[in-house]
Amino acid sequence: MEVGKINRLKVSKKSEYGYFLRENDDEKEILIPYGNIIDEEAVKVDQEVDVFVYRDSKGRMIATQKTPKAMAGEVKILKVVDNTEIGSFLDMGLERDILVPFRERKYLILEDEKYPFYIYVDKSGRLAATTDVDPYLSSNSDLKIGDTCNAYVYGFQTNKTAKVCIEPNIAGIILREEYYKTLKEGDYLENLRVVKIYEDGKLGLSTRAERKEEMDSLESRILSYMEGNDGFMRFNDKSDPEDLRMVFNTSKKNFKRTLGTMMKNKKIRQDEDGTWLI
Repeated sequence: MEVGKINRLKVSKKSEYGYFLRENDDEKEILIPYGNIIDEEAVKVDQEVDVFVYRDSKGRMIATQKTPKAMAGEVKILKVVDNTEIGSFLDMGLERDILVPFRERKYLILEDEKYPFYIYVDKSGRLAATTDVDPYLSSNSDLKIGDTCNAYVYGFQTNKTAKVCIEPNIAGIILREEYYKTLKEGDYLENLRVVKIYEDGKLGLSTRAERKEEMDSLESRILSYMEGNDGFMRFNDKSDPEDLRMVFNTSKKNFKRTLGTMMKNKKIRQDEDGTWLI
């Protein structure tokens, strides 16, 4: 029998607590409690039934017909239901929540929030989970360049490239120049654009919109900023790139390009102090 997986077992006998199951002619039996039976017609003595196997709080193997939200060997997006001194607990859709041991929380995870986790069987034979999903993500995706998706940040490369898990279990990265706001592990990002597919199948993503849409949006933000500041802003095409990233969530290249278009359309003028509405 495999813990954390669906097993086909034979119903050997009925008891006051439920039915006992065994694998072929194996003498070892496990219980499927009455509360774990969904389809009573499928659980009859001497016939086979498909069940999910896990361990209860006392370490005993238990069977259920209920469908778990994840199985051993999978990366799944799961909800945190409790944080404790020994770790965090995740909703598996079963009577027993699954533990993320403290050492397996590689970044801060909060109650009632969802994150990607890899599910495994620990040394004691119990199901457990980790936020370290990197080695287990898939590169097989139907997404194409130009498609959009949602993803969770789970780490960073040394060059600040963000590593992300695209829902539900696909590997992706966001280069530093493709995001402007500060990111951290656990962030959930929506409407990411696929901008590249690497040789290994990993997807390159961007938080940025298409160029025209991005410039139109940036122009609106600049105008709104200036209108709320008596028609002036201290920024111009010589401003510090990090200031522009923080205030307008954009690169200096895009900022200068947008200012150039706005000046051409006679909406603004610049001097050494900043930029003015016309």
